[in-house]
Amino acid sequence: MFAGKTWWIVGASDGLGEAIAEALDAEKATLLLSARSGDKLGRLAGRLGDARALPMDVTDAGSVAQAVAAAGKVDGLIYSAGYYAPMTAAAWEPEGAARMAEVNFTGALRLLGHVVPQMVRDGQGRLMLIGSLSGFAGLPGAIGYAASKAAIMHLAEDMLADLRGTGVIVQRANPGYIRTRLTAKNDFSMPQIMEPAEAARQVVAALRSGRFSTSYPVPFAWVFRLGALLPPRLFQRLILGKARRSGTAK
Repeated sequence: MFAGKTWWIVGASDGLGEAIAEALDAEKATLLLSARSGDKLGRLAGRLGDARALPMDVTDAGSVAQAVAAAGKVDGLIYSAGYYAPMTAAAWEPEGAARMAEVNFTGALRLLGHVVPQMVRDGQGRLMLIGSLSGFAGLPGAIGYAASKAAIMHLAEDMLADLRGTGVIVQRANPGYIRTRLTAKNDFSMPQIMEPAEAARQVVAALRSGRFSTSYPVPFAWVFRLGALLPPRLFQRLILGKARRSGTAK
């Protein structure tokens, strides 16, 4: 599945994407590493085996088209590009919210619009989209981020429906809190927070399993999966109550 195959990791310069690159390098995959930061990608590629830096800004259509041309055909693509800033509706920052949507969701539309049709023509390929537990239900302080993650998770479902019988495999992984420079912005308790390496191992295990959707860590993931079945106001009261009991609500 990995050895001798070319995997394109988008959002590889930091956090989960970087850890996924390290995990797939250990599996002897050939890697294409994309993000905006060419310097970070170059350093990462330099310490891995068969890896090439391919700088790309997913918010820029021209940059995406150039990267697609340079990448050529790939066996698998992992979309892990992500941007996050805590934001409430009362303190809405229009440009900040729009940037989260651009990186987390719209950028995937730009890139996959080039990659998926080629995979369909080839009759093979693997696609892994990184969602979030926050995408399952509305949350406080998540304007921009949670909605964009819900969108990319729904996109994976649309692709699953459309690509049946084509030979192209679609999967999504929905992690909880991961210790990165982005979650360092949070000033509240983050239950079952994971190190990037552990979160990456879960992604690799999900790829091996072949199942469509993987949410982790459990049991924290169960809260969101079950909460998505509740009326929104009830789920939000439960979440806010839990936050107050743990001292996280303001």
